[in-house]
Amino acid sequence: MGGQAASQADARAKGQAAGRTAKGVARGVGGFLRPFRRVGGILWLEMTGAFFFLFVLYFGRATWRVRASYAYGPEHIQFLGYAAMTAVFLYLGVSSFWRARRR
Repeated sequence: MGGQAASQADARAKGQAAGRTAKGVARGVGGFLRPFRRVGGILWLEMTGAFFFLFVLYFGRATWRVRASYAYGPEHIQFLGYAAMTAVFLYLGVSSFWRARRR
């Protein structure tokens, strides 16, 4: 019985040592990657903002196309929809770049 208890204690000690090693490696890798995570987050926000601005261009062009119907014309509802979508995507694009700048 003494041999079995000793082997269990030895296995437990090896497991704890492996756990401490893994924790140390994870902390080291995390510390190394921290600046890249920050830059990656900023880059992600800027790419997202640029993507939203593509929609601003699309809906802005459509709004400009039906601008003559802004008040009572036959495409009044389309004008309002395009203008609303332009405003929403403009807000999303600007706020994405704003958040990237604050980081």
